[in-house]
Formats: sequence, C-alpha cells, structure tokens
Amino acid sequence: MSEFLTQYALFFAKALTWVIAVGGLAILIFGLAREARGGGGAERLDIRNLNRRYERLADAIRDEVLDEAQHKALEKERQADEKKRRKQAKKGQSPDKPRVYALQFHGDLQASAVDSLREEISAVLQVARPGQDEVVLQLESEGGMVHGYGLAASQLVRLRSAGIGLTVAIDKVAASGGYLMACVADRIVAAPFAIVGSIGVVAQLPNFHRLLQRMNVDYELHTAGDFKRTLTLFGENTDAGREKFREEIEQTHALFKRFVADYRPSLEIERVATGEHWFGSQALELGLVDLLQTSDDYLLARSREADLLGLSFRRRQRLTQRLSEGLVRLGLGLRRSVEETALPRWR
Repeated sequence: MSEFLTQYALFFAKALTWVIAVGGLAILIFGLAREARGGGGAERLDIRNLNRRYERLADAIRDEVLDEAQHKALEKERQADEKKRRKQAKKGQSPDKPRVYALQFHGDLQASAVDSLREEISAVLQVARPGQDEVVLQLESEGGMVHGYGLAASQLVRLRSAGIGLTVAIDKVAASGGYLMACVADRIVAAPFAIVGSIGVVAQLPNFHRLLQRMNVDYELHTAGDFKRTLTLFGENTDAGREKFREEIEQTHALFKRFVADYRPSLEIERVATGEHWFGSQALELGLVDLLQTSDDYLLARSREADLLGLSFRRRQRLTQRLSEGLVRLGLGLRRSVEETALPRWR
C-alpha cells in the first residue's frame, strides 16, 4: 500500500510539473500573439486627486470619533460648501485655486525612471500656469550614471524655464546624481535624517591582466585614437591611460560643481563638493536644502489652499521584456542581499 502511494505521489508530481510547464508555455504564446496584434505597447497617465485622498483618510477617523450630532453638523457644513461652489461655478465665479502636480522619481543606477518623468513633465507643461501652479517632485536616489542623471536634471530644467514653480522633497536620500536633480528646484525640502549631497564622481573597475598572463591567455585590444580606451578590464593598463582616466573624472566633477553652483549660487561650492554626504539638518546649515520637512507635511499643507493632483505615467511592457527584466531583478536581488550585509545600519 505504501509503495502504491509513493508511486502515485511521484506520478502526480510529474503530471503537475507538465501542467505547469504547458500552462506557462501557453501563457507565453498568448502574450506574444497579443503583442503581435499591437496590444503590448499601451501607455497611460494616471491622475489621482490627492485632496480627496486626504479627506478619505480623515473621514475614516471621524467615523470612529464623532458622535451622530457631530456627523450631521459636518455633513450640513459640507453640503453648504458644495452648494456655494456650484452656485459660483454657475455664475463663472469659481475661485481660481493654484494646482500642485505631485510626481515621484525613484532612481536606480541608470536613472531609468527618467522615461516616465519626461512624459509627466511634457503633460504638465501643456496645462500648468506659470507663476501660479507648482510641481512637487518626491525624489529618492543614491545617484548613478552621469548621462542618465544629467538627462533627468535637464527634464526638471524644462519646468524652471517655463516659469513653473518646482519643489523637490527628499524623504530618504538624494545623493550624487540625485542631488544633481534636486539642485534645479526653487525649493528643496528634506526630512531631518534624509541623506543629501555627495557632490563627487567615482569610477572603478577590476583588471584581470595578470590573471590572464598566469593562464597563458593573450588579450588584444585595437583602437584608433590615443585615448579611445584608457583603462580596460583585460589589457595591461598604462600610466598614461590612468592619468587620462583621472583627468576625465576631474572634468566631470568640475561640470557637476558648475551645474550646482548655477542653480544654488549661495552655496560655498568648494566646501560641499568634496564627495561627502550630510543628514538633512546638517544640509540645512550648509545651504544644500531650504526647509526641514517631510513630503507628507508639505503636501498636506498645500492641500489646504491648492488642488493636488498626483501624476504617474505608465507604459505597459511587453511580455518578453517583463520576463527578461524579472530575471535581471532576481540576479540583482541576490547580489544586493550579499552587499547589504556590509552596509552601516541603526543598531
């Protein structure tokens, strides 16, 4: 009997494996067929009314703490306000409240979120009123590739050039390329323990030349131009190549400092452009930020006098792209779990 159950369990496991494999293949084929019909590239701009969201959160508590009489009084007051608003709208006398467009940027090494940011800003520029409306960017980034964050900062410059007020709110971290973006703002708001700064440039790579020599492996690199390649992974690096590499890093750092100084001229740029980072309260003293406040408090305060709209541009990825990116994220997650064991943390 036990042998029969064992054989049955093995048969069931094999059958289940085949069902999962065939089902996964069918889903993949269906997805590819749908993409071939043009259904894989849809995009949209999601818009949320943040004023209503805050009201719903407050109402959830009011439902618990207010008695029946207080509920009736509150409802009566709201009906009166709604009636007044409709009457004003009918007469064309609606109050012209400012609008605040809330965007989010969660940066990675490549600044890939710039793809959504550029679309959101293009949408805002078509409807925002210069001198009246504002964009609030909730920014979180440890920095990354120079060209990626340079483009992201340039997107924010578009708002400044159009006369649209820009506030950058830093709750956790805006360092290196993240601060390159933040410095464009008219106002930088940071939480007390947010990490800010790191105005510097870093580049590093391993070199396997001596290892290849021990293994009797030749590596050839052919270039046209003295500095088409400076340092390489597998070839023998020269002192001239190292010097040119350091020169390029210094040039990039000089561009970084000039950019920050242009948008925050009151900064003592040589004092803060050392590659160091500071917490929000220290950054305020140095002039890197303008106000100690969380993004939640800033938006909540603005909701009392402005219409708040949260924008999020989304582009539906193709199935094949989602599968490949899922595998990449899995690999990065495994690597990051190892790297994070060496990071300082609160104890």
